[in-house]
Amino acid sequence: MPLEYIIMPLAAMGASVLAFLSGFGLGTLLMPVFALFFPVHVAIALTAIVHFFNNCFEMAFLFRHVDVRVMLAFGIPAAAGAYTGAKLLGLMCGMRPVEAYSLAGLHAEITAVKLTIAILILLFAAFEAMPRLKDVSFGKRYVPLGGAVSGFFGGLSGHQGAPRAAFLITTGLSKESYIATGVAAALIIDLSRLSVYIHDLAQGGPGSHFLLLAAACGGALGGTVIGNHIIGKVTFGIVRVLVSVLLVIVALGLGTGLL
Repeated sequence: MPLEYIIMPLAAMGASVLAFLSGFGLGTLLMPVFALFFPVHVAIALTAIVHFFNNCFEMAFLFRHVDVRVMLAFGIPAAAGAYTGAKLLGLMCGMRPVEAYSLAGLHAEITAVKLTIAILILLFAAFEAMPRLKDVSFGKRYVPLGGAVSGFFGGLSGHQGAPRAAFLITTGLSKESYIATGVAAALIIDLSRLSVYIHDLAQGGPGSHFLLLAAACGGALGGTVIGNHIIGKVTFGIVRVLVSVLLVIVALGLGTGLL
């Protein structure tokens, strides 16, 4: 059995546990894990698949609470934004490296896509790690704009949760409706960006990532179960600091071309 079939599920499980305990989004943590094993654009696409199926599972329980009016006002611009962001990701993947160098015998290339994703990881990690930043919100009239922004970053890097929350929190929805409408909007973004990503995945062969992806999904599910059991035994603040440090390390690795 290839080593990645052991490491990848364990890494996904660890990311899931940390996401459960820290409050960070699963996609925010899982994408850097995939990026350790795959090119960045493929890592984003694989994370999107996990994110999509997770949202489908949640929607099976929440669909009755979806506010259709808000979902459409947010979701239609979000779909367009996600498609645009995913296309931009594809364009950046075709660009020549910005810089190349060798360090201790290791060849490293700084590319536009790696540098961009590294910066976004740092920005959104800071957003999720700082409670004051998470309190940022916008008026109801900006919901369509919020959809476009959330969709664009969702398509470009997978970071759709933070801007989505900032724009939907002011809609006056009940707790159940807010959560359900957010999941529905996330599904729209996932479907839009996956329509672009699927081409990149298909280039590697139809079954090239399936088994590893399935193993990672199993690891992530196991991590959720573990997190649920140990949540009362772990200090919340320490986990958030640990997660933030790990994200910074991954972002620096991508930005410098070492990953």
